[in-house]
Amino acid sequence: MGDLETEKPLRKIAEAFKELEATINSQAQEVEVASFSHACSLVSPLFGCLGIAFKFAEMDYVAKVRDLVEASKSIDTLQSLLERDIKGNSVRKPGSHTRNLLRVRRGLDMVKILFEQILVTKGGSLKGPASKAYELALAPHHGWTIRKAVAAGMYALPIREQLFNTLNEDGECFGPFQMLNEILYLASS
Repeated sequence: MGDLETEKPLRKIAEAFKELEATINSQAQEVEVASFSHACSLVSPLFGCLGIAFKFAEMDYVAKVRDLVEASKSIDTLQSLLERDIKGNSVRKPGSHTRNLLRVRRGLDMVKILFEQILVTKGGSLKGPASKAYELALAPHHGWTIRKAVAAGMYALPIREQLFNTLNEDGECFGPFQMLNEILYLASS
């Protein structure tokens, strides 16, 4: 991804997922692994903007998306990816594409919930929205140590205005937030 100073990453994410939405809604063709992994790679910097609280999630998400990017070189569609792992009896094995896809979906769910919470929460703090997003999407899959580390890191989150500045967004970004929220919901269902 390019420089956050000159780009509007939320808009780029929204555009990529809007294209996936069109594919999903058409039901004429299956979602390509390459298109899906590209859209997901655009979400990666959002984790970094949230600071230390989401460092583990960022590293995990980036690694899993990278695996899907590599898989896209030999597997065309998400359906084919799933079928291949089912046939190979590797769906639940660590490192399988299907398991990595599940982890990416959890990351997308976290981002979706975060945006929902940002939209309905008053004030400048991201602690409440981020805590809720983590609690619902990722905490059930993490051990006690990671949950405690994330809870401690919540105190280092940027405020809403800092996040928008980092993302080169302004008060007009609520349209892309809402659109991205709807598209992520479609992609993660």
